[in-house]
Amino acid sequence: MADDTLLHDPDGGMPRLIGIMERLRDPETGCPWDIDQDFMSIAPYTIEEAYEVADAIERRDWADLKGELGDLLLQAVFHAQIAQDRGLFDIADVANAISDKMIARHPHVFGEENRDKSAEQQTRDWEAVKAAERAASGEGGTLDGVAMGLPALLRAVKLQKRAARVGFDWPDSSHVLKKIQEEVEELHEAAESGDSDHVEEEFGDLLFVMANLARHMKLCPETALRRANAKFTRRFQWIEARLAEDGRRPEDSDLAEMDALWDAAKRDAKL
Repeated sequence: MADDTLLHDPDGGMPRLIGIMERLRDPETGCPWDIDQDFMSIAPYTIEEAYEVADAIERRDWADLKGELGDLLLQAVFHAQIAQDRGLFDIADVANAISDKMIARHPHVFGEENRDKSAEQQTRDWEAVKAAERAASGEGGTLDGVAMGLPALLRAVKLQKRAARVGFDWPDSSHVLKKIQEEVEELHEAAESGDSDHVEEEFGDLLFVMANLARHMKLCPETALRRANAKFTRRFQWIEARLAEDGRRPEDSDLAEMDALWDAAKRDAKL
């Protein structure tokens, strides 16, 4: 019988979590679901947990943030345990790899370089180090290494940033706004053509340019869209609440009434 003392120690910290995951993945005594998982099957959960961390931060719910960070940490431990089971690496290798990377990318803190740098200079130095790392790994192209699995808006911004480093960029946001107008016109023309593939292509072009505008305005398009989603949710729930006061649901209303309620919700500063 395995000694479960550590696993039930409320102050066991990381060793406790690692031990729990080892037990869950034990082929003889573990959980069938956990044993059955692989990198690909849990990757969507990893992405979801990262967004739930961001959501807790957006809501400034620090108690929830603690829990969500734990969920995200579990994902890292889960991936590392799968890797250990396959003889690839373990969680200590993961920690050492990121530690080495942080030291290499901060010579002004851990090395001999002068710490008296602006944030902009430190960012340029950081990008130079990352470029050298990509070159050393055989990634010679400007866009090499931008992860395919990123959310599409974030990947668009990363691609644009890479291209901008070599001079492929508009000088300011006014040029991007003009391009947005052009893309809207092209989307309208595609919609009139009735060609669904062409419509999708032009819609994608418009989203890509919108992401570029966010980058020029120093905004994160994912964050902006999450905030818009949250605002839409608050206002629509307000509409539902007003209708419920009359014993009705949205399907019992019509667009004109709900649109008027939406305008009323907009006038409420909290919504």
